[in-house]
Amino acid sequence: MTLWDSFSTAGRALLNNKLRSILTVLGILIGVAAVVAVLSLGRAQQTLVEQSFASLGSNLIYVTPPQLGIAGIGVQSTLTLGDAQAIAREATAVQAVAPTAQTYALVVAGAQSLSNTIIAGVAPVAQQVNNYVVSEGSFITDFDYGGIARVAVLGNQVATSLFSAMDPVGQSIRIGGRQFEVIGVLATRGVGLGTEDLEVYVPLSTFYATLSSSPAGSRGNIINMIAVQAKSGVIQTAEQQITTILRQQHNLKLGQSDDFRVYSLASVADQLNRVLGIIRLVLVGIAGISLVVGGIGIMNIMLVSVTERIREIGLRKAVGAKRRDILTQFLTEAGILGLAGGALGVGLGWVIVKIMSVIAAGADFAFPVVLAGPDVGLAVGVAIAIGLITGLYPALRAARLDPIESLRHE
Repeated sequence: MTLWDSFSTAGRALLNNKLRSILTVLGILIGVAAVVAVLSLGRAQQTLVEQSFASLGSNLIYVTPPQLGIAGIGVQSTLTLGDAQAIAREATAVQAVAPTAQTYALVVAGAQSLSNTIIAGVAPVAQQVNNYVVSEGSFITDFDYGGIARVAVLGNQVATSLFSAMDPVGQSIRIGGRQFEVIGVLATRGVGLGTEDLEVYVPLSTFYATLSSSPAGSRGNIINMIAVQAKSGVIQTAEQQITTILRQQHNLKLGQSDDFRVYSLASVADQLNRVLGIIRLVLVGIAGISLVVGGIGIMNIMLVSVTERIREIGLRKAVGAKRRDILTQFLTEAGILGLAGGALGVGLGWVIVKIMSVIAAGADFAFPVVLAGPDVGLAVGVAIAIGLITGLYPALRAARLDPIESLRHE
């Protein structure tokens, strides 16, 4: 009995019981669709995270207080402007340093207002370090910084909320009761990791002169965060140098814990991808339960099929069919059920991901739709394997039937 004969015979047997075959395939179909959807959404999420980190800048290192509050505000900062200056002066593996001081304030533009808006005091170098892209106007310049100018650059969402479709550049706003001129608007970071779309940026010198309530200490004015751009290929060296410099700045003795945190975007991305990977594994495991249930369904139906076709099995053996022929026929039927469920499940999973993508895009949370070949191969392969494994016992039972007893069966 050739393999083609096994396929054709199995196909006819399954078509003779269409409804039963469809219901059996349904269990595998749902499980495969769930697995494909989870894997596709997981890859899309990973791509989105990578794009978000890439948009934040290259070789970026953050220095923050040991317990960071929302946007760096709400905790007692241990960092000062003197710390940032020491890093820029002494760290040979560092290319640029951008200190940031932050607070909350009411921002008013005409009849529109935003309460508790994040106000960030930054230096001009922040545009280079943090990879800020200006969509309208310009960013803070050295002239603005040196002249303690009352100018502001708006995050994209802030600009939209305050000015709607009107061009904000050149307009006046009030921050904490003080008047500022809008000189630029940042391009949106979308669903990025930062809060840039929700912030207002002013020169750091102006921030200290008009908005800050913290007094200057011996090491300079208080800041909430230091963004550091390391030279290419020496991120770990830069982190070590920054840690050494800050421990000296803060007079920390051997054995004393750091009163600051130093971490790179690369390490944050790696940790986040690990967490997301664990979540994906858990979800795939949950979805895999449906596959197991579908496999049990295949075993159950194949056992019923063997019982219904005992006389047929006896007749085949009587005319010369061997055990392996009967075994191959029933395994082929189980494999076809798994293959059909796997193929249809991949299609359904793809449709689910596309629908979720459209819904997310309508909610302004677009993500790339990804269906990788390895994921498809894995899902279909597992479906076929489950069909063969769960169909093995019924096939063995059919192959071991005694032909004479089978022919006597009513």
